[in-house]
Order: sequence, then structure tokens, then C-alpha cells
Amino acid sequence: MSRQQAQLPVSSPRLLASAIGVALTAGSAGHTVFAAETTDSKASGNAIALDATAITGEAQDSTSYQVEKASSPKYTAPLVDTPRSVTVIPQQVLKDTGALNMQDALRTVPGITFGAGEGGNPQGDRPFIRGFDAQGDTYLDGVRDTGSQSREIFAVENIEVSKGPNSAIGGRGAAGGSINLVSKKAHLGNSFDGGFTWGSDQTQRYTMDGNYQFSDTAAGRLNLMSHESNVAGRDKVDYDRWGIAPSLAFGLGTDTRVNLDYYHLESNDTPDSGIPYTIPAGGSAARTKSNPDKPYAGGDHSNFYGLDRDFRKGRTDTATFAIEHDLSDSLTIKNTLRHGTSMQDYILTQPDDSKGNVNNGSVWRRANTRVSNTETTTNQTDLFGNFYVAGFKNSFSTGVEYTREESSKSSYNVNTDTTPRTSAVTTNCNPGLIGAASGYNCTSLSNPTPNDPWNGAISRNYAGTDTQSDTYALYAFDTLELSEQWLVNMGLRYDHFETGYETYTNAGTTTSRGSDTSEFVTGQFGIVYKPAENGSIYASYATSATPPGNTLGEGQEGNPLGGTPDRNGNLLKSDMEPETTRNYEIGTKWDLLNDRLSLTADIFRTEKENARVQVDTTSYENAGKTRVQGIELSASGKITDKWQVFAGYAYMDSEQVDGGDLPANKANNGNELPNTPKNSASLWTTYQVTPKLTIGGGAFYVDDVFGNVANTTMVDSYVRYDAMAAYKLSKNVDLQLNVQNLTNETYYDKAFSTHFANQAAGRTALLSTNFHF
Repeated sequence: MSRQQAQLPVSSPRLLASAIGVALTAGSAGHTVFAAETTDSKASGNAIALDATAITGEAQDSTSYQVEKASSPKYTAPLVDTPRSVTVIPQQVLKDTGALNMQDALRTVPGITFGAGEGGNPQGDRPFIRGFDAQGDTYLDGVRDTGSQSREIFAVENIEVSKGPNSAIGGRGAAGGSINLVSKKAHLGNSFDGGFTWGSDQTQRYTMDGNYQFSDTAAGRLNLMSHESNVAGRDKVDYDRWGIAPSLAFGLGTDTRVNLDYYHLESNDTPDSGIPYTIPAGGSAARTKSNPDKPYAGGDHSNFYGLDRDFRKGRTDTATFAIEHDLSDSLTIKNTLRHGTSMQDYILTQPDDSKGNVNNGSVWRRANTRVSNTETTTNQTDLFGNFYVAGFKNSFSTGVEYTREESSKSSYNVNTDTTPRTSAVTTNCNPGLIGAASGYNCTSLSNPTPNDPWNGAISRNYAGTDTQSDTYALYAFDTLELSEQWLVNMGLRYDHFETGYETYTNAGTTTSRGSDTSEFVTGQFGIVYKPAENGSIYASYATSATPPGNTLGEGQEGNPLGGTPDRNGNLLKSDMEPETTRNYEIGTKWDLLNDRLSLTADIFRTEKENARVQVDTTSYENAGKTRVQGIELSASGKITDKWQVFAGYAYMDSEQVDGGDLPANKANNGNELPNTPKNSASLWTTYQVTPKLTIGGGAFYVDDVFGNVANTTMVDSYVRYDAMAAYKLSKNVDLQLNVQNLTNETYYDKAFSTHFANQAAGRTALLSTNFHF
């Protein structure tokens, strides 16, 4: 068997990172706990201060779950006075819950679910926020992080989740909200944190976070990570990755600050092929929403339906140069230049239920493949501060952005037809064809064999698609203080988005081209009433726009670039207009118990009025409508000096209101939207029993989730329980034990529209030894 694939230099850095981790265990390692140092008093007055505390969102103290302000200057008021739902997951929550990646972290925020990927819709993080796919709406330090990937958090200080349409803040997309990762940056002061985590399923993880002050105004910081593990309750699946993130800062505490940051992550995993859905005896076409199919593994939920040929490699590189200058005590200008690449290379064997085989005890193995690379260059200039007009204070932020994005996507040829067999195999997979009779492409539902001697051939297929885009944008935000009780929050953004694509054969011959130019204005407007200094009541309105080609082929395109092909390959006519989404929200926010505990509540309604839908056999129009409405509650901070809580609840009533006049789409009117649970809740809490001992635990609930808008595939609701205990051996060394999925619940946390769902990890125990200097 031959296989060509991009080679990533994993082994040598792996040995280096592991050696560093082992060395750290002798006396200088630990989880990334920040030792904040106070900067010059001048920096503390800026919209973004440069000390450690400000970078973590201006938490009251380094261990608090409460956060007072988002990191981006586009949020021109503290969170309590911001008229929209914003949840910040601080560093201490990431540490206490034992989160190892972005998906782990986002589990603590209700209203967010994850979807599965395959070949066309790539593997990687695919969050849904309030029922809308947000795969292309992730940002790093306020700049769009294009490219499908599975994001690590070893170099992340906190994670900010903004719910509701917010194209005004981030640009195109963001129909349900956006996610911003705030990176760890160099700061004044010396600190060294590191540690190692050993756990069940051969988990070994080493981290290092060192900051060194070179002079009165300069510092450097280095974060390292090495991770390898299997997955509890799953056969064959494993994760192997390493990363490095250096940061340099100059001019700290002065009028002019410069930051140089770099992030590199490589991974080499055996991907999870998931569990197939059951289907009726009549095949997948006989599915009905009155009795939706659910994942079924034939009696053993650890079954792995892939083959030893499967792999998934990834590489992400991001370089950032930022310079910030105080024009005065109340006015700052900042320029951010970033260049980044994100690559994926994989063969994933999907358990394909479409051949009517699951209920007769067999499963067809279908290969999904992808080789993709996304390159992004962004320059963003921001001017922010405050000024007075006619005695009224304005806290403002305005800026310009230019972004160039280029994506290339191709695949592998996986020849599954090298063994003679009956023609029935092309339409069915049954117990009589398990094994050699089907070239090992048909396997047992109850007892699959990943090391079957599959003898097909694998080669690179260079036929693919290149997509590129240019974004030009202007934006402005302002919080106007009419009085001590009344605030007005406003935001407006103009985007000019040009995108084009070219498809080509394996020989490089162009087969089609297309392009589109979209111009759109999005905005937000909110009124805030403050009955007390520590509380607010607000009403807000916000919009978003999703132009054709929004994700550059790096996500599921609900509004694809160019005409969509029909079953004969002919391109259907299309409006090629941006989809628009609007959100209405009423809420209240309060900082209680001497401002130690933040409570929020809101009622929202999000509508997409002109979703692209097929209206007849030859054309598409922006004529569809979907709606999500509900309520959200949250609490974060300290109930007492020793008792902390980070909790939330979301109720979402979702509906496809109008899918267009095509009978197949019209039949789904009134159905729930995929990946949108009616109820979801999370509770994480810790209590400091003694000065040295802290215990904690959590519960996470997600209601039933449909995999598709037809409501014919579904995963059941679940409750997951976690527990932790931390003990300080000394001021420099502590231990922490996390047990995740305490009851070993079998549940599914990613639902794909057809074929399969991904099963979450079973009971996992992680013991960390952390060092702080």
C-alpha cells in the first residue's frame, strides 16, 4: 500500500518538549498560573492595560471567577454596562476544571454545542452558538482566526464568548455570536509556572510558562506544551500534539509599547470515526422525524469503525506584531499586523449508514479525506479612548481593517475497489460481505476490526479548489454617558468583501471559476439604565451579515459562493446576496456581594430573515427564515471568600420558519434547528476547605440535539459530573486531581447531519503537579 502525505516534524520537537517536561518535574514545572505584576500607573488608565491582571479581563484578583471587562477596546464599557450577553471564561476556571482544549473550556458556557465534521466540512472545532454555526467566527486577540483546526489553550489567558449577532465587532458571519481567545503575553515581573499531568488512558501532559523582565520596560515570556493521550471509552483513538508560544514586549509602562508574539502548534492524531446512526429497514430514505435515528454501536460503545490507515495531522503558525502609543492620557492608537497559516491533512474512515447496513449487523467504511491550508494576513488599526462633548462623556473605539485570506483544498484517492466482489456491495453492506469479500470495507457493527488487512491503495489527489478573499472594513463604537443612570451603546461597521474561487483537476487544469463582491453595513444599538452603580437594565438590537463564501471552504457554507450544483452537476442560479441576522435582547446585570459576584439574565430573539434556500429545481433565493428565542442566566464570582461559582442556564426555542417553496425543504418548516438544545446548563463550584485544601465539582446538562433540520437524526440528552481537589504542598508546589465524567456516562457531544455522531470521553482521571516561582 502506498500513501503520500504532508510530513510534519513531530518526533524531534516531541522528544525535546517531553525532555523539558521531565526536567521540570525535578523542581520547576506547573500549570499556567499567572503571577501578575503591576505596571506603571499610566498603563492602568488605558483601555487595554499591559499588566497580567488586565490581560485576563481585569478580574478582581488572579484567582477570581469574576471578570469586569472584555479585552477588546471595541467593548467600550465594563461588562456590567455592556448591553449584550458576554461570558468570559477566566484562567482560574480553565485551571480548576482541568480544561485541555477549547472544547473543554466551552463546556462551561450553556447555549454552545459542537457539530461533527467529515471531509467536505472539515474536522476541527465547530461550535454552534445559539443554534448558528460559528466555525468561522473564532478570533485571537480580536483578529479573525481563519482556518479549521482543533485549538489548544496552553497559551490562552482567557476565552471571551459574545452571544447574538455581532458582525459590527468582528466582521462577516457571527450570526449567533463569536469566540475570542486572549493569548498570554509578556509582562513586567519575573515568574515561572509549569507542571506535568499524568492520568488515565496514558495521558501525559507537560507545560511551562516563564516570564522574565529584561529591563525596566522590556520582558519576554515563553509557553511550552507537550501532550499525548488516548481517549477513555474509545478504542484506537489517540491525541499527540506539542506547541510553543514565545512573546516579547518592549516599552511596558511607557507611552509606546511593542509586542511580538508567535504561536506554533503541531498535532498527529488518530481521529475518532464516531458511531453510526441506526436506520429503518428501508434505508436512510425511510427516516422520519417522528422516530429519529440515534447512534448505535451494536452493544459496545467503545467500538472504533476506522482502519489503521487513518490519521490526522495539523499545523498552525501565527505571528503578530503590535505597536500601541498613547497620544494623550485619554487617547491611544494601536496597530496590529498578523500573518498566520493553518493546515490539515487527514484520512478519516466514516461509519456510513447510507447503505442500509446498520440494522443488519454490518457497517460500510467510507473514507473522508482532506488536505487543506489557509493563509491569512491582517492589518488592523484602532484608535480608542474617551472625550467629552457638551459635558457628556464618550468612551469610543474606531478603526480600519484589511485582511487577505487564501485557502487551498484537495484530497486523497482512496481506492476501495481493489478486491473483486459482487455488484451488491456497491449498494449494500451485509454480514455476508464482512471482511475479505468486500476488501475489508464492510465490517461488523458489534465487533469491528481496525487492524483488518485492508489492501486498497492511497495516493494524493491534487484536484481541488483555491479560494481567496479581501476584506476592507471601517468601524466605530461609542458608549455615551447621558447621566449617571443612562448610557447609550452604539456600534457601526462597513465591510467590503471580495471573494473568488477556482477549481482544477489533478493535472492542474482549471474547470471553473467564480467570484462575488459584497458590501454590507452592520450595527448594534443598546440603551442601559443603571438603577444603582453596581447594576444595569438594558435593551439592545444588533445585526450580522454572512456573505457568499464566508468560510472560504473551511467550514459548512450555508451561503456558498457560486451556484450550487444540482444532481446532474449543473450550477443552479442564485441570488448571491449576504444572509442577514438580527437580534433583540432585554437583560439585566448585577455585581453583588461587594462586587465579588456577577449575576446576569436576558431574554433574546434571533432571526435570520433571508437565508439562502432552493425555491425550485433551477434556482436559489435568499428567501428562507429561521428563528431562535429564549432566556439565559449566569453567575460568576465569589459567594464568600472561600466559595466560588461559575454557572449558567440557557433555554432556546428554535425553528425553521420558512425553508422555501421546494417540497423537500418546505416539509421541514416548524422543525427544530440542528445542534440547538432546548435546555442546557452548567454549574462549576469550588470551596477552600483550609488554606491548603480546595475541593470542587461540576454538573453539565445538554438536552436532546437533532443532527439535521429534518429532525431525523438525534442524540439523547445527558448529564455529566466532574470533581476536583487541589492541595498546596508549599507556596511553590501544589497538586490537583480532576475526575471528569465521574459516573462514566456514555453520551454524544457532536451530532453530524447524517451517518454518525461522535462519542465523548468516558471517565478520565488527571493528576497534576504544579510548580510556581
